[in-house]
This record gives sequence, structure tokens and C-alpha cells, in this order.
Amino acid sequence: MGAKIGGDGGDLAEQSDINITPFIDVMLVLLIIFMVAAPLSTVDIPVELPVAVADAPVRPSEPIFITIAEDLTLSIGEVTIERADLPMEVGIATRLNRDERLYLRADTSVPYGELIKVMNTLRSEGYLKVGLVGLDPASADPEDVENAL
Repeated sequence: MGAKIGGDGGDLAEQSDINITPFIDVMLVLLIIFMVAAPLSTVDIPVELPVAVADAPVRPSEPIFITIAEDLTLSIGEVTIERADLPMEVGIATRLNRDERLYLRADTSVPYGELIKVMNTLRSEGYLKVGLVGLDPASADPEDVENAL
């Protein structure tokens, strides 16, 4: 409650303006309470999770590797092919089995766009299971691993 001291005889008249200072104080106290209580409301339930030991995926006896060399030549296995012959040669290698997994290898100097073009060609032919092949960090040169990170 506020009062106004005026010059008309010393009578105190009531002031009709709202005093918001107590309102701000209450809001700040509530804010602090919620800031302290919010982290406490998340309950950590101790659970001892089992160890997941997954077997390595079964590698096909004769995997089909599609290789893009540094000079952008394509190879299926050990046979070099033309880019236009890719759909036909992949069909021959997979015996037209669209569910066969293909492994795509590319030299590090191959532009990303060239890799995507080959993947788009395979996708348009219905080969959706395409894996990208890279070196295992344990078997790679330590300098190459540093450059990859």
C-alpha cells in the first residue's frame, strides 16, 4: 500500500497505482525454487544393464566389391568396367538378386560426387544394400588415422 504526501493540509490520500515490488520478489523466489527443484525431480533409477555381445555379421563367402580407383575407373571384383556397363555387370555378378549386399570401395582422392553417382546408379537398379568400405583403424597407418580424425 502506498501513500502520497501532498501539500493540502497533511491528509494522506490513498494512491491508486499498483506497487509491483512484492510481486517481483515473489516471482524471483519462485524462480529460484524451480531452478533448484527441477534437477532434483529427475530420478536416476539404478539399473545394471546386461553386456551386449553381438557376433560379427556373417560375411558372404564371395563378397561383391565395386571399386572406384583414383583415376575414376570402375571395377567389379578384379574386372575393370565402363561406367555405362555398371548396371549390367552388377546384374551378372549378383545373378539379378537385388537383395545381395554390395561393398563400395573408393580411393580417398575420389570426389564425393563421383561416389554418389555410382550409388545413385546402383539405387536406380534396385540395389539398396550398399555398404561403404573403409580401413579398420587398428590395421591402418597411424598417420592416416590422425588425418581422418
